[in-house]
Amino acid sequence: MKSICVYCGSSEDIDPAYRQAAKDLGKLIAEHGDQLVYGGGSVGLMGDCARAVHEHGGRVVGVIPESLSTVEIAYHNADELIVTDTMRERKQIMDDRADAFVVLPGGFGTLEELAEILVLKILGYTDRPLIVVNPDGFYDPLIELFNHFVDKQFAKPKHLLLVSFVDAVEDVYGLIGST
Repeated sequence: MKSICVYCGSSEDIDPAYRQAAKDLGKLIAEHGDQLVYGGGSVGLMGDCARAVHEHGGRVVGVIPESLSTVEIAYHNADELIVTDTMRERKQIMDDRADAFVVLPGGFGTLEELAEILVLKILGYTDRPLIVVNPDGFYDPLIELFNHFVDKQFAKPKHLLLVSFVDAVEDVYGLIGST
């Protein structure tokens, strides 16, 4: 069983296509016999993905800081719910448990998590897959920014090869399966 770490938003008032992507990813994780490791929330894409994993017979590990456990309304149905003291501890546990990282749409927190894993890959601290799901072109501006970094020589072209962008959730396991 692989542990798939999913980074995504907790916002509720979002495009239904993004919510569907989270549900589809949760279903795929369960169908592949893998477990979800994620930020432990029950709202937004986080909750949608976790519930979908459970609905399809999968296992869910939530990791949430005490300070957010009431704000994000922790997913108490998780098979394992780890409550941490800090965000850094949360991220470390998620990182330690992950065999692959998948990024769905989200806000600043999701972007920060994506950037951290990408930097770890650039520096050689991990070689685990990093896959960004780009439904309806959500991450197109980020792709443009990454290319801008290369154009302005703040990043190398080879760095762009360390993150995979896919348009559909169905394409995720083609990249995870190669690990």
